[in-house]
Amino acid sequence: MAGYKIYTMAFSKVYPHYVTKAARRDRTKDEVDEIILWLTGYSQSQLEEHLEKDTDFENFFAEAPEMNPSREMITGVICGVRVEEIEEPLMQEIRYMDKLIDELARGKAMEKILRK
Repeated sequence: MAGYKIYTMAFSKVYPHYVTKAARRDRTKDEVDEIILWLTGYSQSQLEEHLEKDTDFENFFAEAPEMNPSREMITGVICGVRVEEIEEPLMQEIRYMDKLIDELARGKAMEKILRK
């Protein structure tokens, strides 16, 4: 696995940026949490526990109860790269989450974001 700096970064350090990005477009922390829970299979209490423990991204995704199989329906460009073409599994999971938060911040309906 490539040693990207993001892998060892605490998820709790990036999480507030997700919430701020969503809030700028009148979206809520609850919606951000719903996306993260949908993607990873965590419960709200498990998510909060990881935020308190400063779990890094690598362990946050490694310990996820069940990654949502519908995440493979997530397509598009994030940071100039197509998420569906990312070969590094952990980086792809991180970019899936980034893409979902971007969709929320752009005003997309939750049903579409969660691929229902």
